[in-house]
Amino acid sequence: MRLSQTLVAAAAALSLTLTACGGTSSPAASGGASDATQGSAPAEIKIGVVNYVSHPALDAAQQGFIDALKEAGYEEGKNLTLDLQNATGDQSTLTSIANTFASSDNDLFYAIATPTAQALAQVITDKPIVFAAVTDPVAAQLVASWEAPDGNMTGVSDMNPMDAQVALIKEVMPDVATIGIVYSSGEVNSEVQVKEAEEAAKAHGISVVTKTVTNSSEVQQAAQALEADAFLIPTDNTVVSAAESVIQVAEQKGVPVFASDENTVGRGAAAGLSVNYTQQGKDAAALALKMLAGAKASELPVETQKNFDLFVNEAAAKAQGIELPAAVVDRAAKKF
Repeated sequence: MRLSQTLVAAAAALSLTLTACGGTSSPAASGGASDATQGSAPAEIKIGVVNYVSHPALDAAQQGFIDALKEAGYEEGKNLTLDLQNATGDQSTLTSIANTFASSDNDLFYAIATPTAQALAQVITDKPIVFAAVTDPVAAQLVASWEAPDGNMTGVSDMNPMDAQVALIKEVMPDVATIGIVYSSGEVNSEVQVKEAEEAAKAHGISVVTKTVTNSSEVQQAAQALEADAFLIPTDNTVVSAAESVIQVAEQKGVPVFASDENTVGRGAAAGLSVNYTQQGKDAAALALKMLAGAKASELPVETQKNFDLFVNEAAAKAQGIELPAAVVDRAAKKF
């Protein structure tokens, strides 16, 4: 059985599954049910996976990818070989992993987060790369444009609606004057979000103050140095991995924390809007199967999630000195 024929069928089946469960929009796939559902095992594939750092959002993007491959008939130990790597937020480790992957016999690579995708893009040009949890792939110089990537890489963006996040903060705190943001100076995705947050805040008459960090050990000190009415944590991998440090400082200062991913709200932020990172991984898997079946990355536009869920943590909000309005709590997709 030819690999490309098998993967076309698997990608079509997975795309139909994701469409049925309300995933992100993606190019239409052709073909019928996967060979796995017809009783014959799909051909074997090898995929190198690298996660930038372990935190719940990125880990969910990794597991969603693996789960979606399994749904399409690819299971590790049978017809799927996964080389799972984690850079632990260290650039030198990430560079080493990327170089090792470049000389490997993997069929495709899955990059989770912007720094990871950038590292792989620098050394792998002859095999397909799919990414997830990348905020702005154009600003990160990963693709030529959202619609026409023009290279060997495409994927799924977790672009967060900073205008909606700022509006949420204003709704919860009508008198808010200053928002504090700690972010990593080494993450382009964070720079994009901070710029958008500043523009959105300006429209509401709110100022934004910032502190940059280079690693997670600096997050707490940076948060302590900020004087603000509220903290906003963007989808910054370095800061999210140390979100408890921001939350601890916020409780000491008596100001609330708003987050851009569900798990950080669960870990103690007061509220926030988030994409679904498990779905990010599943959508990335659908793109991966299309590329393995012969589709070119340049033919597969970067995908975005259109719907963002509101998450609230009333106990955390009270610990940080505020009470969430009933209207906010009532429309939350999940309450922690």
